[in-house]
Amino acid sequence: MSKESPALKKVLRPIHLWSLAVGLVISGEYFGWNYGWMAGGTIGFLIATIIVTILYITFIFSFTELTTFLPHAGGPYAFAEKAFGPIGGLIAGYATLTEFVLAPPAIALALGSYVHFLYPAFSVMQVAIGSYIIFTAINILGIKESAIFTSIVTIIAVAELSLFIGIVSPHFKLTNFVKDGMPFGIKGVFAALPFAIWFYLGIEGVAMVAEEVIEPQKNIPKGYILGLSTLIILALAVMVVTGGLTDWHLLSNIDYPLPESISIVLGKSNSFTKFFAGIGLFGLIASFHGLMVGYSREIYALSREGLLPTFLSAIHPKFQTPHWALIAGAVVGLFSLFTGTTDKVIIISALGAVVMYTISMLSLLYMRQKNIITNQSFKTPFYPWFPLIALLLSLVCLVAIIWYNLYLSIIFFTGLVFVLLIFIFMGKHKKTII
Repeated sequence: MSKESPALKKVLRPIHLWSLAVGLVISGEYFGWNYGWMAGGTIGFLIATIIVTILYITFIFSFTELTTFLPHAGGPYAFAEKAFGPIGGLIAGYATLTEFVLAPPAIALALGSYVHFLYPAFSVMQVAIGSYIIFTAINILGIKESAIFTSIVTIIAVAELSLFIGIVSPHFKLTNFVKDGMPFGIKGVFAALPFAIWFYLGIEGVAMVAEEVIEPQKNIPKGYILGLSTLIILALAVMVVTGGLTDWHLLSNIDYPLPESISIVLGKSNSFTKFFAGIGLFGLIASFHGLMVGYSREIYALSREGLLPTFLSAIHPKFQTPHWALIAGAVVGLFSLFTGTTDKVIIISALGAVVMYTISMLSLLYMRQKNIITNQSFKTPFYPWFPLIALLLSLVCLVAIIWYNLYLSIIFFTGLVFVLLIFIFMGKHKKTII
């Protein structure tokens, strides 16, 4: 591995990791998940969410062992490369980049929808483009500065969701929640899986800042476990109380379900409704900002290993951040804004996630079997059951996403084959990097 000068700074502590873990994901509690109602109904989506929650519990505990064993900015790429060589690493890197680069456009569109809800004079696309420009600049300023910013907006976002639950829950009616709860039967459960994944998608991005963590063997597990616990509570509470508020069909196809829910309770003319929508932007900002951290570190790591153009691994001499990686990810994201709707971008991002989860769990099982992972301060509990359950559920989600979204899946896997062919043609599959 090449030596970098200047290098990434080790400045992150558990509070930063908690805020990054929650911040990466918390926009999923604000929007996007409600498309799962359109796919499977309230009961069908609840079942899908329980399945996915079990997936993430078992996955994160297993993934934490990989992250503490190999604290590398490439995250899943580094784990798969260590286990299966360059081709394994490339598959994991491609899947991770797809997940992290395509999730922000969906959030940017939701940001635009929230602002447009508040101030109709601003178009959705104007706000989405402006978000990329502003938050790329903030990320370039430094990881500690980014982490402090993420911590502030994440705390505000968690507080707001708690307030939302408190305001809406007295108006919950079980009859609303169960009415037409499984309109498509068991098929709807499987169709809703990618939107359940959206509740948690991105939490594994903590692995991408592992090189910037103080005492990673001790602090990474704390950040992951606290972050996942917070997200599980918020996801289930928000989904259930919102589903029992009114006819859920009215909320199943919009990018601002929470402000709309508050307006049902308080009235659209109520000043608190607009205030709520305004601070609701913090949840979207936290995830948008955090995912930028994730994809920039993945691009940086892949470039450092020679899988992407070398200039993308340049470190800014003053701010010590991968500025070209941040800019490159933003360019791809801006292009993606014009190519699909929110639900389609979510599905492709979820597809990249489950492919990455699958190869990561295979990497853990293989390296444990071959005794490659040694002297670890963190071991996966209930091994091998946790990684096996995570692997099985990842495969179930993968098959379901492909089955119900064949066209989008063809796009994803065609891109993977194209990248693999270039990789093999250049002879990089023969190299041992890590």
